[in-house]
Amino acid sequence: MNGQRSVLIVDRSEDTREVLRTVLERRGVRTLAASRPGRGLDLARRHQPNLIVLDLEIDDSDPQALCAAFAAQSRAQRGSLVVLGSVARRGEQLGAEEIISKPYDYGPLIRKIEELLGSSSPMVTRCA
Repeated sequence: MNGQRSVLIVDRSEDTREVLRTVLERRGVRTLAASRPGRGLDLARRHQPNLIVLDLEIDDSDPQALCAAFAAQSRAQRGSLVVLGSVARRGEQLGAEEIISKPYDYGPLIRKIEELLGSSSPMVTRCA
């Protein structure tokens, strides 16, 4: 991606995708967006973004399986993964390093994205 940092936003909310896209692009970050997990994984494989922002509540998918699929993709491309959602779902702990609980404010989320994009080492969510 010719040296420009990139972020993939995988979230069913058009408003969330648009807010993050607008703010990040104003900061010089290339963005990709998907409203469905399958499309998000396809974009991640093809474009290998530096960071993926994943809403665990994107659809009725099992959050463990969803998190594991995106974590594996992030590891493969040496990127970072930020998960948006509840820390515990259906009694399970996700065991993630970077979880932003809902509801969240955009300010802290954007600061976390900028921090991860600026770090030299990838941070990948571990899904237990």
